[in-house]
This record gives sequence, structure tokens and C-alpha cells, in this order.
Amino acid sequence: MNIEERLHPSPQTTLRRRIMPFVLLGLMLLTTEVSVSAQTTEQSTPTRATYHTVKVDGVDVFYREAGPKDAPVVVLLHGFPTSSHMFRNLIPQLADKYRVIAPDYPGFGQSGMPDRLKFAYTFENYAQVLDKLIHQLGVNRYALYVMDYGAPVGFRLAAKNPERLTALIVQNGNAYDEGLEKFWDPIKAYWGTGESTEREAIRWLTSLAATKWQYTNGVKDASLVSPDTWTMDQALLDRPGNAEIQLDLFYDYRTNIPLYPQWQTYFREHKPATLVLWGKNDAIFVAAGAAPYRRDIPNAEVHLFDTGHFALETHGHEIAKLIREFLGRNLKPGGQG
Repeated sequence: MNIEERLHPSPQTTLRRRIMPFVLLGLMLLTTEVSVSAQTTEQSTPTRATYHTVKVDGVDVFYREAGPKDAPVVVLLHGFPTSSHMFRNLIPQLADKYRVIAPDYPGFGQSGMPDRLKFAYTFENYAQVLDKLIHQLGVNRYALYVMDYGAPVGFRLAAKNPERLTALIVQNGNAYDEGLEKFWDPIKAYWGTGESTEREAIRWLTSLAATKWQYTNGVKDASLVSPDTWTMDQALLDRPGNAEIQLDLFYDYRTNIPLYPQWQTYFREHKPATLVLWGKNDAIFVAAGAAPYRRDIPNAEVHLFDTGHFALETHGHEIAKLIREFLGRNLKPGGQG
């Protein structure tokens, strides 16, 4: 374009100049729409969690679910004092390739809280309830992610029906004496007597201070832990009668220790593909409880993180990446295991 044309543009040039911004804007909007549509198509259906409550032996059992129905199944089992809420960020990071199911135990989260005189709040009963739930959902084979209380529940399921387990992920979940240290001394005293004095001595474990401590103790940067975690958990612990349920479970935890040899035999004989993830600063299940898994499962992968009990809160992305790589090597696509 010469100087004359620039100073005195023709009508055609003027029209092009007026129209071009609108053309460019239209192209930008079209590109954005295509991009958003692609993201929505790719992410909304498989990774979006849905929320359900079903009856199991007359008890309302809540669970979160996401992912394709025909994909390999991963069952996530939570710990104390939380619920399936602890997996809220992990679920969408797995659900593009796997059918993810995360239940709440009775007395936890959104599940029912039947009267403790009518429902046995024991780890054995939890295992039976979840076994029925999994069967009710039409799942025959599944990988397990177990954390804290999820370990004694999940290990019961695995040892009872080893052919159903496709892989095992352990996050601060204990199966060895090495994992129990000083924190457990007052609880062991309660195991020894079963009396009210020892029961009352550990009631503080249901308090807000204790719940917050579980999330923040051993964490290098507490600003990474959302206050919603302990606030939500505590609101549920503070329901009338719930503290007594939790104290019943602390007492019943004594039944898990004699099963350690049985679970270790299961590990040795079946050698499930195993990924061990551990917050090494955990004062509840100490880091010494992680390495022994390799005694019985030599090929187990063990990873320690510089954090506390709820490692997902501070190292969720690193853990999700390790899980995806682990499951990718050990689970067959397009079916349940």
C-alpha cells in the first residue's frame, strides 16, 4: 500500500478496515468455543463424580463414583476421622481411565449412623458391609487404595477373596508392628482394660484440636491444607452419639493386630502388585511401617513424602501421578482388571 492510499484510502479499503476487527473477533470466539467444547467433551462425562446412597443390610451407605462403567475399578477406602471427602481431588485425576468408587463407612461422612446398640461398629462388620456394597454395584474385581482405617477393612477383603484384587495401594495404612509407636500407648491401655477410665482418657481424639492436629502435624507448609478438611470432619464427629461410635472403633482396633500375620501371609503368597505411599512424618502410623511391605512383597514400590498423616492434602499431584503410572502398568484397560 503506497502513501497516497494510506492517506486517502479507497472505499473498498475503508470497508475492509471496518470489517476486519469483527472478522477477527468472530474467529477468536469460534476458536474459544471449539476449545471449551473440546474440554467439556473430554472431561465432563468420565471425570465428573456422582453421589449415591444405597441400602446395605438396611443401612444407608453413601459413595462417590466417577469414570467409565466398563473401565478397571479402583475402590478408595478412607481413614479416621474423615470420609470419602478425602479423595475429592484424587478421583478426577483417575476417573478418565478408571471406574473409581469411594464409599463412606457407616457412622462416617454421608452414610447412615445407626444406633450402636443395633449395629456393630467393628472393622469386621465394615468389611462385610463394603463387600456387599461392591457386589451390589456389580464389581467382581478391583484395585484397592487403603488409608488408615481403610487398611484393616481392605486387608480383610483382600485376604478373604484374593482373586478379586487386581492391585493394592497403601497410604499410611498399617499391617506391621513397626508402624505402631508412642501415639498408640493410651489406646493400648484401653484395649487392656476396656474400662471407662481408659475410654475417657482417649476421648480427646474426637475433639477439634485432635482433628486439626491429624491434618497439620508433620506438614512442612500448613497453608497447603484446607481448613475445610478438619472443619467438615469435626462437624460430623460432633453429631450426637458419634463420639461414642468412634471410641467403640478405637477399642475394636485391637482386633486388627492379631490379624497382621494373616495379612502378611496373604502378601507373601499372592504378592499383589503393590504401591506404598507414606507421609514419613506421620505420628499415628510412623514411617517404620512402610518398609516391611517389601519383606513380604519384594517388588512393592515404596515412596516416602515429607508430610504427615493425610499425604493427599499436600502431595496430591505427585501421588496421583505415581498411582496412574502404577495402575497403567498393572491393570488391563477396558474391563475390571
